[in-house]
Amino acid sequence: MSSLASAPERILQRLDWHVIRRLDGLLQGDYRTLFYGQGVDLADLREYQPGDDVRYIDWNITARMDAPYVRQYTEDREITAWFLLDLSPSVDFGTADAERQKRTVLIDFVTTLARLLTRHGNRVGAVFYGNRPESRTIPARGGRVQVLRLVKDLLEQPRRPNAPLTDLAPLLEGGRQSIKRRSLVFIISDFISVPGWERPMNLLARRHEVLAVRLVDPREVELPDVGPLIMEDAETGEQLYVDTHDRGFRRRFTAAAEQREATLQAAFRRSGVDAVSISTDEDLVRGILRMAARRRARRR
Repeated sequence: MSSLASAPERILQRLDWHVIRRLDGLLQGDYRTLFYGQGVDLADLREYQPGDDVRYIDWNITARMDAPYVRQYTEDREITAWFLLDLSPSVDFGTADAERQKRTVLIDFVTTLARLLTRHGNRVGAVFYGNRPESRTIPARGGRVQVLRLVKDLLEQPRRPNAPLTDLAPLLEGGRQSIKRRSLVFIISDFISVPGWERPMNLLARRHEVLAVRLVDPREVELPDVGPLIMEDAETGEQLYVDTHDRGFRRRFTAAAEQREATLQAAFRRSGVDAVSISTDEDLVRGILRMAARRRARRR
């Protein structure tokens, strides 16, 4: 790897060597499990059968026929994929490794999938959200240059510590307004947000095939017994002194994390959105293979 390569080039070369080559071997070229879902072109209507995806019920036909009917789509060999990217302050958290923040995982995940997609002749675009009133959109294009542009813009995206609490609704609404043609949409976030994002996600999923990729860190789920700590809210900068020797506090922390997880999973189910979590202490290849397995099961 040349020392003169730009930072985006170095990231892409590293992922080509350590992640994409491994995926090529493990998936044996079957990227349909990752990228091809219900397609984009309406082919037919048929009566609903148990196990069908309720998102594809055609309610107008159902009302006229007095029985549920679902839309069937033909698979489009060329995909347009969009990344809706949460770059709010909480995404800069990470404890597994100083170099392994949730933002790092986000960049590696986006780079890997963008490379795989464009390598097969598809187009990718992105909408960035970083706690500003407006989102930033990169139009969908193909080719290696587009991947490098995405990486470059991600690396240059300013970090905004102590910003207002994250509200994911503008990101999802911005994606819904920007993406005109039915597409494959990845929402990549830790989903630490004020309430109100479920409705725009539901509206987005009615038109597009949506996958939620949730970024997590193990210390957001369970605290180790390491004694007194000062914890800081990544969103607001507020600090709190806690004693992790206190078993009761650790139990309450874990219970709150489990409740948050249950609430999120219920929101994804209500919206008909596939969801996968990728942790900062996890091998990215394993996370992507898990996503492929979920999509393979969904296609059956």
